[in-house]
Amino acid sequence: MADSNVTKRALAEGLKELMDKKPFAKISVGDICESCGMNRKSFYYHFRDKYDLVNWIFYTEFVHSLSYRPEDSGWTHMNAVCRYFDDNRRFYSKALRIEGQNSFRDYFRDILEAILLEYLKQYFGSEKDSTFAAEFFTDAVICALIRWLTSKTPEPPEVFTEHIHSCMKGVKQIRN
Repeated sequence: MADSNVTKRALAEGLKELMDKKPFAKISVGDICESCGMNRKSFYYHFRDKYDLVNWIFYTEFVHSLSYRPEDSGWTHMNAVCRYFDDNRRFYSKALRIEGQNSFRDYFRDILEAILLEYLKQYFGSEKDSTFAAEFFTDAVICALIRWLTSKTPEPPEVFTEHIHSCMKGVKQIRN
């Protein structure tokens, strides 16, 4: 198992370095393997495609970087998410722009939408309204996140999180 993670991390670092130099669409699995001295068989043993590798990077690094404590508020977690994206701005400003089957944006969208749906259920009377609101706010947060990550003068993550929080509080007040 340890060797498996070493291989995966080497492939991940190779992809990150390549994404600093050229667009994701122009990076092939062969390029990734060449950058870390591995063969294609090793890559495909661990990942379906380069999109799967991007998603693995997020899942392993993100989960590892966050320390979940049940007593923390959802906004404490959202702040940690934004801090993580800010710390890894170069990679995620590009990863969130990747489109297509198995893209990171779709993967992250599914995760965020599920979290927001649970949060919003308490404010909306029906499942249909809650689902629509979760989809709406997921799209809004992802667009805002991309704009924030690609800004030449980004706000600190805590300020960005507070903007999102203010928007959500505003919706709550409108509903009342």
